[in-house]
Amino acid sequence: MSAKHLFLQPGFVRAPLQNGVGRYVCQLQRIVLKFCKSHGASRGMRDFIEQDLVEFAKQNPGVVVYLKPRRHRGPVVVGEYLNGERVWLTVHNKTHSEITKWIEVLRTQQCNVSNIRLRKYQYTDHPSIQGPWTPWTFKHPELNVDQLPDPKWGANNRLPRTATDELRLLFEKQKLNEQELKTGE
Repeated sequence: MSAKHLFLQPGFVRAPLQNGVGRYVCQLQRIVLKFCKSHGASRGMRDFIEQDLVEFAKQNPGVVVYLKPRRHRGPVVVGEYLNGERVWLTVHNKTHSEITKWIEVLRTQQCNVSNIRLRKYQYTDHPSIQGPWTPWTFKHPELNVDQLPDPKWGANNRLPRTATDELRLLFEKQKLNEQELKTGE
């Protein structure tokens, strides 16, 4: 058994691993685009700024975009996340489409939380060897391939009749009564 976990700081991860339970929250908080106005290595970054930056800002109103022109320096994209992490990405001599893809990666990724030891919220002295319970734990496997609703599973028998079903039954009874009267006369 490894003792690696002894040197990691313990903690609970709240936002990244439980994201989407209530609603999705974009983890990217801020993006800084650093570029040179004249350097050749910043050509792709300048193209991205001219063509796609306004559309990116409209589609992602929760992400703050900063432009930082710097003289004679290579282009860099810095992404800052909700948990305080920063990701630096050098886009030296990258094309416009490559920069678009890398910015999309920064926007959609969960910032890495690999440097903490994950702890559970619950603890038990007798953990289950069967795994956690789900609503599908004890369901019959034929439910995976059957076309539902199916009367053999019994769900339709317990449902109340609809108004349309009631009218059809009344109409059929009326027809039977009329036929009985005609044959009886």
